[in-house]
Amino acid sequence: MTKTERPIAKTSDLRISFEFFPPKSPDMDEQLWQTVEALQAYQPDFVSVTYGAGGTTREPTLSTVKRLITETPLSTASHLTCVGATREEVRSVVEEFQAAGVRHFVALRGDPQGGVGSRYAPHPGGFVNAADLVSGLRAMGDFEISVSAYPERHPESENDVVDLDMLKQKVDAGATRALTQFFFDNDIFERYLERVRAAGITIPIVPGIMPIQNLTQLKRFAAMCGASIPSFVDARFEGSEGDPRARAAIAAEIAAEQISDLSRRGLQDFHIYTMNRAPLTIATLERLGVSTQTGNVSGAAA
Repeated sequence: MTKTERPIAKTSDLRISFEFFPPKSPDMDEQLWQTVEALQAYQPDFVSVTYGAGGTTREPTLSTVKRLITETPLSTASHLTCVGATREEVRSVVEEFQAAGVRHFVALRGDPQGGVGSRYAPHPGGFVNAADLVSGLRAMGDFEISVSAYPERHPESENDVVDLDMLKQKVDAGATRALTQFFFDNDIFERYLERVRAAGITIPIVPGIMPIQNLTQLKRFAAMCGASIPSFVDARFEGSEGDPRARAAIAAEIAAEQISDLSRRGLQDFHIYTMNRAPLTIATLERLGVSTQTGNVSGAAA
């Protein structure tokens, strides 16, 4: 995406979803539920809760999902990974989440147990990859199944052809939606979507939007996951050092402009990575004209 002089569109017909992660402390727990309370007024299409590779956040994820299902009106999806787990262990997790009311899974292979950058090896008795996991989920029940997609290619994919073939395998196995890795250049996404459609993949490809909470941290994370940060992002933040309010406003403007531009290109569905914080997400949506709340909301971006 490049900065445009076109006005930001009023896009009240957008379909928005939010991603949360299970809290790791009492303070983070309080922050999460304040965020949920603030964002549920926007009536998202669904929300999702992340799940650590090898089930490292199984109980916190299940607890969070249960509370979302029982205490809010939000349609709730749980992430599911297959790293470091047997098929039987994954099946047990699915049954547990299904009993809690989950009907939508975000099926992911998961990061290697050694962390991002280490070599991935399937569990000897487990699912081989995300496509295999989708196939297993489809056999277990009539679930809605979302998967990941990578406009700038998964960092472990040899090339774009291999990367696109993996997405096709996941779709052929039964995936119903793909949520993308975050990106900031909409031209990259548009070219990716053209390749996806040319390959005969017709499921919704939902752009993943990352409001910039902390630019320095985002750059480190982007380097690990293969996402690029265009030079215009640095240029937009230039001169705002030491001014959290200004940086928050810039972050919201960038996210809103990105969504607005994508909507002009024909996209309606957007998955927002909230980082369990409401202010920047709310500020972004308000700039798009989709606010359902009144009052001032302040946040910080660093």
